[in-house]
Amino acid sequence: MPKSSVNFDPVGRRGMRVTLQTERGWRLEAEGEVDLALPEFKGAEKLLRNLVITVNLWAFACAEKERRLTRDQKLREELERRARSHADLARNVADLVDKVGLEVREGWCSACFKHVDHRKAETGLGVPTYVCDGCGAATLTCAAPRCPNMATRGFGAVRIPRFCAEHRHELPSFERGTAQINDLSAFTDLLRYEKKNLAKTTKLAGSALVAAGAMTGVGLLAAPLIGGIVGTTIGGYTGAAATSYGLAFLGGGSLAAGGLGMAGGTAVVAAAGASLGGVLGAGLTNAYVREDKSFMIEKLQDGGGVPVIVCSGFLTEGKKGWGDWQRIITERYPDSLVYRVHWGAEELKDLTAVVSGNLGWAVAAKAVKKVALKASKQVAKKVGPFSGALIFVDLVKNPWWRARERANKTGAIVADLIARTDLDEVVLVGHSLGARAMLCAAVALATKDEAPKVREIHLLGAAVGAGGDWGPLNAAVQRFAYNYHSREDKVLKFFYSIAQGGSTAAGCGGMATRLKRIKNVDVTRQVPDHSGYCKSLSLK
Repeated sequence: MPKSSVNFDPVGRRGMRVTLQTERGWRLEAEGEVDLALPEFKGAEKLLRNLVITVNLWAFACAEKERRLTRDQKLREELERRARSHADLARNVADLVDKVGLEVREGWCSACFKHVDHRKAETGLGVPTYVCDGCGAATLTCAAPRCPNMATRGFGAVRIPRFCAEHRHELPSFERGTAQINDLSAFTDLLRYEKKNLAKTTKLAGSALVAAGAMTGVGLLAAPLIGGIVGTTIGGYTGAAATSYGLAFLGGGSLAAGGLGMAGGTAVVAAAGASLGGVLGAGLTNAYVREDKSFMIEKLQDGGGVPVIVCSGFLTEGKKGWGDWQRIITERYPDSLVYRVHWGAEELKDLTAVVSGNLGWAVAAKAVKKVALKASKQVAKKVGPFSGALIFVDLVKNPWWRARERANKTGAIVADLIARTDLDEVVLVGHSLGARAMLCAAVALATKDEAPKVREIHLLGAAVGAGGDWGPLNAAVQRFAYNYHSREDKVLKFFYSIAQGGSTAAGCGGMATRLKRIKNVDVTRQVPDHSGYCKSLSLK
């Protein structure tokens, strides 16, 4: 059992104070409200600089506070489990920090994917245990002969060999993790493995990173966020668990405020943004491509003009080639290099089947709005009534949420690949959930100064909410972000409303903002349905 202790004290309705104390008396504490991403910590320097401890200690506080606020018994049980998990992880790592000595080993870390020092902890255990200087994870030497890399270490006895990310095929190469590409369609060159997979008996790709997250609690400040990018919808976690993970790093909305699923949305953008063009980004791309075998970037046209990247959504994603894109793109950008992103074949197919067969949307949407108003403080109860296949118990099984999170992940990965090119700027164009993916890509690219700039973005029938903070998008574009919306788009008008508990889509009613770089373009007279944008309008 961990010897460090964690204490939680409520402060008002939304606030709390959390304290960690080690066996040797080292202390760490923070105070804030549940919607705060990461507060200011104060205490012992050796604890302050350990990201595993700070992230998981605040994640514990957020989950515990939410547990006390909600009346839903199932949510309370889930939040209690998550709170306990985060607290145990923070205390276990704190125990190691207490025992760190002078011996140092340099190597690549399989938790944060950085080449840093690892300090040995004098634990008295049979297998030497280290603490990563980069992220604070518990590590040990890779079990592969003569491998200088560090593997992640769980807590308890090491019963099976632990291998580094290269020897688990979570990453093609630490050294090539920052490699550049000359052509987006040649991104698969990044995925060439250099080492044998010595962990074939374990689950690979996305699930391997999720497992690493569960063991170490880090990666991009918190490895569960990596699981959110490369695993099934939010790394296999849903509802309250996903929210507590997201709160650990980003904040952005509690359960009561409507933060359900936040970790799969906002966090995926921030996670990719912080890792663009780096080793962690390469690991995420590797795992994502293993998970979504339909993902590819196809070159449609060569040219010397500003490169254009297009991305389709449900009802319009089809076979290779231009599809419906050729006229609308070549008319506006005749001399440009043009790429098309293919993604989420399985999710989009399932969602299209639901949309095509779901009748009575207007009635269902009206009912959802009524329920949503009554349930504004109980969003975590997964407001319904969702009709047909949209009735769900688990978000992972819901076709809309699966496709939505896939779009978020796709945008993050596309941003990482763009950041690996020598391009100066790009134009992004997306339809439906493809617009959501391009929006995520634009915002992620803006988080890194050295990444190519987004000259402009065109969002057609965007399957994103009309409200919210559009500041990041406004800041992400050099010229304008055009949002083409149609009140005749019944898929967004009714289906989106049902799926999102009464919310209005930006592609139906426009974006609720007056920011100068965001231009709402009403195309109601030109676009009669969700699949009519490319056929009926011209880009600004």
